[in-house]
Amino acid sequence: METEAAARRWVEGWSSAWPAADADAVAALYAEDAQFRSEPFRELQHPRAYAEWAFSEQDEAECWFGVPIVEGDRAVVEYWAVVRFQGRDETIAGIAVIRFRPDGLVAEQHDYCNAHEGRVEPPGGFGT
Repeated sequence: METEAAARRWVEGWSSAWPAADADAVAALYAEDAQFRSEPFRELQHPRAYAEWAFSEQDEAECWFGVPIVEGDRAVVEYWAVVRFQGRDETIAGIAVIRFRPDGLVAEQHDYCNAHEGRVEPPGGFGT
């Protein structure tokens, strides 16, 4: 699978899985032995374990993704989300640096993100 197609598949997968809190859909995007780090100073985790943990506390979520920037077997994707936890909103903005295998599954992903208390809408034109 071409990297651009794999990156679009990743965006589509996360776009539907995050609001639905669907850890199985997230896991389907990754190779079984994928290296996944959700923040720079966190330990590597299995993507399913991360999704189960992250989704377990969310009441609802909206998310937006930028157009993937692709080079070779790698892609960078910007994301923005507003997640509600126990009645309070948190806005998360970040990038995912992703390396894909030839079959289109994620081999490696490292995210760099920041969180802000409250709801902040994405900048105009984000994700288009």
